[in-house]
Amino acid sequence: MPEGMAAAHASTLLPMPIGHTAQLLVFWFSGDRESGPNVQIAASEYQRATQQWSPARFVVNRFVVGNQLGFGLRRLGNPVAWLDGRGRINLFVVATGWGGWAASRVLHLRQNSVGSALAELSFEPIRVLPVSWLWNTSFLVRNAPLALADGGMVLPVHFELGSKYPASARFGSNGDFQGMVRLSRRPFLLQPSLVMQSPTAWLALLRDERPQGKVGVSRTEDGGLHWTDLPDLALDNPDASVAGLGLAAGHMLLAHNPSTSSRGSLELSRSTDGRQWERMRTLERGAHHDEFSYPAMAWVDDSLWLSYTVERQRIAWQRLAAPAVPAGGKP
Repeated sequence: MPEGMAAAHASTLLPMPIGHTAQLLVFWFSGDRESGPNVQIAASEYQRATQQWSPARFVVNRFVVGNQLGFGLRRLGNPVAWLDGRGRINLFVVATGWGGWAASRVLHLRQNSVGSALAELSFEPIRVLPVSWLWNTSFLVRNAPLALADGGMVLPVHFELGSKYPASARFGSNGDFQGMVRLSRRPFLLQPSLVMQSPTAWLALLRDERPQGKVGVSRTEDGGLHWTDLPDLALDNPDASVAGLGLAAGHMLLAHNPSTSSRGSLELSRSTDGRQWERMRTLERGAHHDEFSYPAMAWVDDSLWLSYTVERQRIAWQRLAAPAVPAGGKP
């Protein structure tokens, strides 16, 4: 945690290339409290040489970014990181003016420092994503992008004013915005996590805001151009973010809270088809009122890495040995 900060939430993991001083970076938002006036985007890097996390530092300040954009920002949250085709770190950050999270916009920031080591890392705003006719408001990000073979990516987003719905925004390898597609017609699903089953078949695993929620799911067969709602998974969801990851054909992972009413436990499950899931490991188990939430996952140097929020006060992490991959599969 940055020194003196009492709150932390919504981490994202960014694997770094072989030869970089860090194996991966983690970004999150931190301050006195969620939505507090001093909330900034913090980061730390896991250094290859020391096998330790570096001291955390702030890399995005709302006052600085607001001045660069020419309008004020009231709060920041939910950073999502991506390494583009030129090796630059891009951050997509939820930002609001007046109003709550439902009145937010998605800011696209890009590394403007020469190097990407944490000590020198800095960002400049590129634009507010052009995702809505309503002054681009009420769209948020949460989960990691899905990398594409051409060097571009698909960024999961969601709409949150009144009814909810998930969508995906496509970007070219240089970070150019290429359009957006809605993922579901159901008005209670949000925060999609995209999992690739094949180059053209993907799943969107979704948070459910209903009182007795399940993990929602939609599917595309044409590389994200069109999506179809599928029946809910047989996995409880307490109106909480999930994180999915495809390691190989027939080998998918999901980090999730296995309850309809509590974030007090966090589990890692696996599936071969995306429909039937079995528990692999309990990552955290606490009391009903405890919170282990907003998981993120990444595959780095033949290991599975996870980060998540603990009690809205700090970010925890785990590194797990490589799960068994089916014959013929390749992470």
